[in-house]
Amino acid sequence: MKRYLPFQLILVVLLLTFLFPSVAITDNTKANFNTGDVAWMLMSTALVLIMTPGLAFFYGGMVNKKNVISTMLQSVVCMVIITVIWGIFGFSLAFGDSFHGIIGNPSTYFMMKGMLGNATWKLAPTIPLLLFAMYQLKFAIITPALITGAFAERIRFNSYIVFLCLFSIFIFSPLAHATWHPDGILSKLGVLDFAGGTVVHMSAGWAALASAIYLKGRTETSHAPARVTYVIIGTGLLWFGWFGFNAGSAFGANHLAVNALATSTTASAAAGLTWIFFDMLRNKKPSAMGTCIGAVVGLVAITPAAGYVSIPHSLAIGIISALVSNLVVEWRTRTSIDDTLDVFPCHGVGGMVGMVLTGVFAHQNVNPGNTTGNGLFFGETHLFFVQCIALVAASVFSFFGSLLLLKITDMISPLRVSKEEELVGLDISQHGEKL
Repeated sequence: MKRYLPFQLILVVLLLTFLFPSVAITDNTKANFNTGDVAWMLMSTALVLIMTPGLAFFYGGMVNKKNVISTMLQSVVCMVIITVIWGIFGFSLAFGDSFHGIIGNPSTYFMMKGMLGNATWKLAPTIPLLLFAMYQLKFAIITPALITGAFAERIRFNSYIVFLCLFSIFIFSPLAHATWHPDGILSKLGVLDFAGGTVVHMSAGWAALASAIYLKGRTETSHAPARVTYVIIGTGLLWFGWFGFNAGSAFGANHLAVNALATSTTASAAAGLTWIFFDMLRNKKPSAMGTCIGAVVGLVAITPAAGYVSIPHSLAIGIISALVSNLVVEWRTRTSIDDTLDVFPCHGVGGMVGMVLTGVFAHQNVNPGNTTGNGLFFGETHLFFVQCIALVAASVFSFFGSLLLLKITDMISPLRVSKEEELVGLDISQHGEKL
């Protein structure tokens, strides 16, 4: 039965397309679409999608040569699997009618029903609902892809597919609903997460740490990056795509999009510069790898704050996040935790630093939509404590939830490749391909 399970799943999806064609126009109210907003969000959707191939290059260049294809494919396969899940019921889980602020009703937009005509999302009224759904899909795609760097070079591909499906349904979707749905529990609390500090980076970071602990260390401890040039290309694609990731989260071609684009650029640059200078202060050579990692850490940290802080504070966020993540990377190397590509120190810690500093530097003059209050830097404490509560809640949920899902996946299909398969390399043992 297990041998034919993938084919059976494809048949189920095919059957659903006939049973639920979703062609009826369910909203005939007068549209208030803004063509500039629609154009920008179409572009932002494409920009965020290109981040996943960018991540594939970023991670693929860091692993051993015998594992490049498998590592890159672990990112790319998210594009096909998560898209199908999202189209059937994933979007409903994240943005459907709220169930106690924790999860959406899977039937609300089942098979993308109600998407035609002039339907809109209440917080993005100038763009079609279907465009909003496709934009949010790209976040759902890249989040599980981020985790792959933690268990690179030692996970069975079939088991990975099971885990990424479970993660998307039971970790990402509830966090997205709680944080970004107006009836979500964290949203009602007043949590500010402009583009995914908790939903994307913290969830992926804590899942990465859980994965590294659960799967234990690699058999082969030597590590030589296959292609540093791949890492540089990946960084460029990630930075380019991040403009859609952060500036697109304004849901329109407006001043918030401009602010998010500007703060993203400056935070990333400040973090990349800080990373190499900090390495030099500790008598390390300024490396291309360090520059790229630092730039990405800055992008991670500014993500929750991009539409809430000013340029000077985005520079501060970039500098602080680079210093903290660099130190955590150094600490991790002295432990037995084998987080292959330091996903937790960079994405998990970077996301947490960004969430906390949003509570420090956010100001309502930057974004009047921020009704929670100003940050700690401006003498107010409420927002800071709200951000800290969200940080703790999201961390506990993501870490222990991921541990549980890893255990369930392991029971369904063993997670670790054999020692022989690991030594040969995952490119050959899992895919029968090589560079």
